[in-house]
Amino acid sequence: MDITNFQLSNFLDSVLTPEKIKDFCPNGLQVEGKTSINKIVTGVTASQALIDQAVDVGADAIIVHHGYFWKGESPCLTGMKKKRISTLLKHDINLYAYHLPLDIHPELGNNAQLAKRLGIIDLLPLEEGNSQSVVMKGRFPHPITPEELNQKIHLSLNKLPLHEPADKNQINTIAWCTGGGQGYIEQAANQNIDAFITGEVSEQTIHIAREMNIHFYACGHHATERYGAKALGEHIQNHLGIESIFIDVHNPA
Repeated sequence: MDITNFQLSNFLDSVLTPEKIKDFCPNGLQVEGKTSINKIVTGVTASQALIDQAVDVGADAIIVHHGYFWKGESPCLTGMKKKRISTLLKHDINLYAYHLPLDIHPELGNNAQLAKRLGIIDLLPLEEGNSQSVVMKGRFPHPITPEELNQKIHLSLNKLPLHEPADKNQINTIAWCTGGGQGYIEQAANQNIDAFITGEVSEQTIHIAREMNIHFYACGHHATERYGAKALGEHIQNHLGIESIFIDVHNPA
C-alpha cells in the first residue's frame, strides 16, 4: 500500500496539530520529494548520516524531530545544508519535520514516551493552565531512591545520566522536559517537585539544583528524544499500512 506525500502530510498534521503551538521552525513537509510513498524512515535529526541510511534502505520519506530552516539561521543553501538538501532532491525523498508538536503530543510525544519508559504516572503540564506545555510533571507509583532513578534512566535510555543530588532520600514527584529543557528547573523547584529530568545541562543549572534542593538528571538531548519519532513511525505503520523504519544515528550529546 502507498499514499501520496500530501496525504501523509495531512495525516501527520491531523495527529500532531502543529497549528496549536508557536515554534522555531516550520512543521510539516519541509522538502518535497516523490509523490508516492510506501516506505518511511524516522529519526531524531535530519543529519547527513540519517539521509544516507534512508537512501540505502530505499525510503520515500524521512520524518524527524529536528529538521531544517530554524529561525535565525542563514537561509543560504551552502556547505552542509546544501549537501543534505541536494541528497534529498537527488533521490526524490520527502522530508517532514515536527519539533514542538512531537515533544508535547500526549501519547506519541517525546515527553509522553519518556514518561512511559520511566514508569511515571498522573501526567500534567508543569505550566499550569497551559495545555501546550513543553514541560510535564507527574509521580512514580511508589517513592524511589535517587539511586534507583539513576539506574532506571540508565537502563531505559542506555545512557548514564549526570546526576546532581539533593538533600532528599526519596523521589515521588518528578518534572521533565526532553531535549534542552534545563531552563524549566526553577519552575519545578518552585512547585516542590522532588526531581527534574531533561536532556542538557547548563552551568547555572547545577547551582539552581543545589540551592533549591531538587535532584537534577541530565540524560542527553538525543537520548531523551529518540522515542517520539519511533512511536510516530509505528503509529503511521499501524494506521496507514506504510512500512516505517526507525534509524538511531548515535549521538552522545
